[in-house]
Amino acid sequence: MTTAAPGDIVRIHYSGRLTDGTQFDSSEGRAPLEFKLGEGQVIKGLEQHVAGMETGAKSTVTIPVAEAYGPRRDDAIQQLDRDKVPEGIDLQVGTQLQARTADGGMLPITVVGVDDASVTVDANHPLAGKDLVFDVELVEVVKAA
Repeated sequence: MTTAAPGDIVRIHYSGRLTDGTQFDSSEGRAPLEFKLGEGQVIKGLEQHVAGMETGAKSTVTIPVAEAYGPRRDDAIQQLDRDKVPEGIDLQVGTQLQARTADGGMLPITVVGVDDASVTVDANHPLAGKDLVFDVELVEVVKAA
């Protein structure tokens, strides 16, 4: 059996759920998720769990908030003047938008409040502040050259 180590490319099948059992994502019916261990392409806790697994192994891991999407941050919720939002955007609670960051990157935000004068947006990841549970199967390991 091949064991996954930093620098390897791994392919996993997974199912992610909250601690209350609510599923939030799964690779079921799709190609396995592929990422390079040690590159930070997936959340820290999942990456740490997969490192050391052997091809074909299946396991379940609970990933605490700090190793998932981190705690919810109050400073990630901001109120904007409604006239700062471009015309033509349908502003409703739950609408997903993109904001440009100071360094030119894009940041996904969610509308959490709307009135005649302002729009309240939340830049927290939807899974921030939550412990996550993953069922993982390591399908393949491509060893680093």
